[in-house]
Amino acid sequence: MTTQLDSADLDTVAVAATAEQWLSDFADLLRSGVGAEMVLHPDVWWRDLLAFSGDLRSLNGSAPIDAVIASALEQRVHGEHLDPVAAPALVPTLSGSTIQLLFRFDSDLGHVRGVARLILDDGTWRARNLLTALDTLAGHEPTTGEHRPDGTGDHPEYWSARRSREVECHDADPDVLVIGAGHSGLALAAQLGVLGVRTLLVDRGDRVGDNWRGRYDSLVLHDAVWSNHLPLMPFPSSWPVFTPKDKMGDWLEIYSRAMDLNVWTRSEIVESTFDPGERRWTVVVDRNGTRRTLRPHHVVLATGLSGTEPVLPEFAGAEDFAGELLHSSRYRTEPARKGTRTVVIGTGNSGHDIAQDLYESGAQVTLIQRGPTHVVSGHTLSDRGRMRYGEHTSTDVADLLDASSARLDPQFLAALKYGSAAMAEDDRELLDALAAKGFALADGVDGTGVMMLFLTRNGGYYIDVGASPLIADGSIALVSGPTVERLVPDGLIMPDGTHVPADTIVCATGFRGILDTARRVLGDAVADACGPVWDLDDEGELQSVWRASGHDRFWIHGGNFMLVRNYSKYLALQIKADLTGVELPTLT
Repeated sequence: MTTQLDSADLDTVAVAATAEQWLSDFADLLRSGVGAEMVLHPDVWWRDLLAFSGDLRSLNGSAPIDAVIASALEQRVHGEHLDPVAAPALVPTLSGSTIQLLFRFDSDLGHVRGVARLILDDGTWRARNLLTALDTLAGHEPTTGEHRPDGTGDHPEYWSARRSREVECHDADPDVLVIGAGHSGLALAAQLGVLGVRTLLVDRGDRVGDNWRGRYDSLVLHDAVWSNHLPLMPFPSSWPVFTPKDKMGDWLEIYSRAMDLNVWTRSEIVESTFDPGERRWTVVVDRNGTRRTLRPHHVVLATGLSGTEPVLPEFAGAEDFAGELLHSSRYRTEPARKGTRTVVIGTGNSGHDIAQDLYESGAQVTLIQRGPTHVVSGHTLSDRGRMRYGEHTSTDVADLLDASSARLDPQFLAALKYGSAAMAEDDRELLDALAAKGFALADGVDGTGVMMLFLTRNGGYYIDVGASPLIADGSIALVSGPTVERLVPDGLIMPDGTHVPADTIVCATGFRGILDTARRVLGDAVADACGPVWDLDDEGELQSVWRASGHDRFWIHGGNFMLVRNYSKYLALQIKADLTGVELPTLT
C-alpha cells in the first residue's frame, strides 16, 4: 500500500521510497484493475499517448479513467521500474509540494515511459497528474543505440550505391510519402527511418532548407536553441541561442544527409487518388519536369500548419494604389526600398519581423495594428525555458515532462497564468513603453500567454527578437485600427480618416489553413473527409494533427520545433503499427 508520509518529513531517501512504492501499486492496478482509489487522486488527469488508448488522449473523470484501466488489463504490464534518467524529486508547485517521478514498464504492445506527479491526499500520496506514452513497439524497436546498424559488411552494396537506389526508389515504392521537407517533414522521416519504414519526402524548393533561406534577411528563430533540437541529432553546443534563417536552412540540409533521408527537391504532387479497398494511394510526382507514379500506403502533409494559401484582404480602392501591394509570403529583403515609405499590416510574428527588416533596410516603416497582441521578449521566454530546456537538461526528459501536462487541467492553466504574469513583470519596462506608444497589448486566452494562443489560434502573439524596442522608441511608427478603410494612390486611409502614405504595403494577414493546402494538393475528397485542424478538442488534445485526420492513411504533421520533435515519434509509431498489422488499443 502507498507510503503515508507528510511532505515535510520527506528527504531524498523517503522521496525515492515513496515513488518506488507508488509505482509498484500503480503497476498492480494496471494488472488487476483493483486499488485505483489508493493510487489515483479523485481528480487525476491521465494523459495517454497510444499506450492504452491507441490515440493521443487526456482523460479526467471516473468513466474515462475506468476505461483506460480496463484497456491496460489487456496489455499485461510487467517490468516496471523508475526511469534512471531522472531521480524522483520533491518539486514545488502553486498548490504545494509534489513528488515527480519518471518510470518505465513493458506491455504486450511495447515499451512504455511515463511521468507521475503525486500529491499528499488525506495522508496518502496519490497521482494527480499522470502520463503513459508508448515509446517503442514490441519487435519493432528503432535502429538506434544498441540496435544501431553495424555498417561494415552486412549489405551487398556499398553505402553510396545503396543510398542512391533508396533515394531514387529504384527497388520499391515508398511506404510513406511526406509532402514538405521542412523541419516537420524531416523530423517525421527520421523517426520513420529508424523504424525501417521506407519514406520519401517531396519538396518544391531547389534545396532542402530553402523554405528558410528564401525569406527576408533579418529573420531568426523566435524560440531558443535548447528547445529546437531535431530528433536524434541535437545542435552543436556552440549554436547561437536564436538561429539565423540561413544557418537554419543549412542545418536542415545537413540533417537530411546525416539521417539518410530520401528527398526529392523541385518536386510537387500533380495528381493523386486513394483506393479505399486496397487502402493505398496512387500519386503522380512532377520532379523537375519528369513525372513518376508512386503507390505509397500513407501520405503525410507537412507543409506548415498555417497552410500555404495566403489571405490577402480585398481593399476598396486597391486598383488606385500606385505602389507595391503584396502578401508577407512574397516579401523579400530589397535594398531598393531604402528611403521609401512602407506599411506593414498585422502585428503577429511575421508582421513585426518584416517591419524590423524594412527598418534595417533603411525604409520608413509604419506598422498597422488591427487588434490587441500578446508580446513577450524572446530572451525572457528563453530564460524561463532554461528551467526545462537548457544547457544541462536532457531534451528527452524535458519532452516527457512537457507531454505529461493535460492542457485543460486547471492546475496546468493556473501555472500558465502564473508564468505569463511573471514574464510580463520581467518585460514590464518594454511593455509599458509599447503601451505608451498606443500599442494594444493582450495577455492571451484567460491570461495564459503564448502557449494557449499558439495551441488554439496559432497566432495572436509576438515573441520579440528586436522589433518591439523600435516601436517603443518610435523608429517604427504605429497606427491602430480594426481595418483599412480604403487604398488611395499614395497610401491608405484608416476608418478615422488617418492618411498613411506608402510606396509599399505588406499584408502580414495570415494563411487560410492547411486544409486548403490539402484541398489544392490532394483534392476535395481528402480535405472534406478531415475534421477541424488545430485548436483543442473537448479533452484538450490538438485536432487532426499527429493523429487520425478523418481520411484513412492521410496524416497532418506540423508545429514548432519542440512539438514536432516530441510528437513525430507518436505519429511514426501509428504508421509503423498500421504497416505491420499491429493493432493499437482502443478505449470503450
